[in-house]
Amino acid sequence: MVVTENFILDKLKQDDAQKLHQFMMENKERFKVFFPVTLSNNETLEKSKEYIEVKNSEMEKRTNFTFAIRANDSQTIVGLVIIKKIDWTAGLGELAYCIRGFYEEKGLSTKAVKALSNYAFNELKLKKLQISAHKTNIGSVKVALNNGFIWNKILKNEFTPINETPLDMELYELNNEK
Repeated sequence: MVVTENFILDKLKQDDAQKLHQFMMENKERFKVFFPVTLSNNETLEKSKEYIEVKNSEMEKRTNFTFAIRANDSQTIVGLVIIKKIDWTAGLGELAYCIRGFYEEKGLSTKAVKALSNYAFNELKLKKLQISAHKTNIGSVKVALNNGFIWNKILKNEFTPINETPLDMELYELNNEK
């Protein structure tokens, strides 16, 4: 768990199911393009309970690490940050993140990604982190750049939103300086 002046970053708990479901449904329009699977996996309270079980199992198996971003004052889930696509041999992981609309452009995602990057480098001993973002997702691009990630290349047809044509994604990378 990471605690800052603005938020708490920690693993999902079963009693978070209602908060997680509510968070995803309140932000459905914002998440439907770039977080369709996570959105689908939280469409009902029961699905959110299953999602939390799966995410905690993945953490135990060290395949993915999903953390809730909680507001310090209310413990409300205001976002998720995830380390996924981990290649332990190469020491590589990809970060993904989403934030409640109200908290956009307030630096919370940037701070959460910084905390998660530190966790990935210091605790998990990863050597390189990646973020892929669509060029129109200005907020996500800013989070990457604000955390020192460097643009690497365009990934052609990397991501296909539901019922849409494939999108090119911008790849940003951050190397562990230690």
